[in-house]
Amino acid sequence: MLERRSAANGVVYYASPLLEWAEIPHAFSTRLGGISPAPFDSLNLGNPSGCEVVDDYQRIWENYRLLAAAAGCAGRELLRVHQVHGPKVLLAQRGEHFDVSAKADAIIVSDPGRIASVRVADCVPVLLATRDGQTVAAVHAGWRGVIAGVVTAAVSEIQQAGAEPLEILAAIGPCIGFDAFEVGPEVLAEFARVFGANAPRRTASGGKGFIDLRAAIQRQLSEAGVASESIDSTDLCTWQGREEFFSHRRDNGVTGRMAAIISARA
Repeated sequence: MLERRSAANGVVYYASPLLEWAEIPHAFSTRLGGISPAPFDSLNLGNPSGCEVVDDYQRIWENYRLLAAAAGCAGRELLRVHQVHGPKVLLAQRGEHFDVSAKADAIIVSDPGRIASVRVADCVPVLLATRDGQTVAAVHAGWRGVIAGVVTAAVSEIQQAGAEPLEILAAIGPCIGFDAFEVGPEVLAEFARVFGANAPRRTASGGKGFIDLRAAIQRQLSEAGVASESIDSTDLCTWQGREEFFSHRRDNGVTGRMAAIISARA
């Protein structure tokens, strides 16, 4: 299970004991310990799309600096992507320019001078790493990304780089919980199509129901060959945890973003 950490600079984040054991710098941020004002208070790491109310990017970059320092990777180059809820994975090649405007939902890094990051506000952040800490990945998975198989795609890319599935560590961060994530019949049908009769879903009245994103990702990791004892997770729900987390659904879109960051072991 993930564990709560409070850094000396005031940043509060969650860490994976598995990744800490491997000495891999990483963090799942909360909304605590930054400099942004309401409604983005305070460790905001991204602006909502299509919203007139936005945070100043100078504050956002300072919040990233604070988070990186708390995670033990201060001064490293921050990599990010234009997240589109799909299966695309980008590899950040050592010594090559990385396009932070590229459309993707996962970044793989083997350069200890760089940080892979994804932003979330109910979707699931997933961090991956080889046991030697030399290759790491940050993955953004909402329900569309789960259906598209972005987590499986990231594991596959790490395997193609030479790692065996049993050498991969995974950590699943805070996200919207099963009981809070009500969806329509079309989403329920998609999960049944991909996961079969035992899909991680629960039907309710009026054709609607609930989806367990965390359980879906755990299943995908296991089916990709990642050992169950190599997967850290949490029961923290972003929708319920107003004091610690931003939630796009709870706050009707006018809210900030958390981030999951990870860097290769130096």
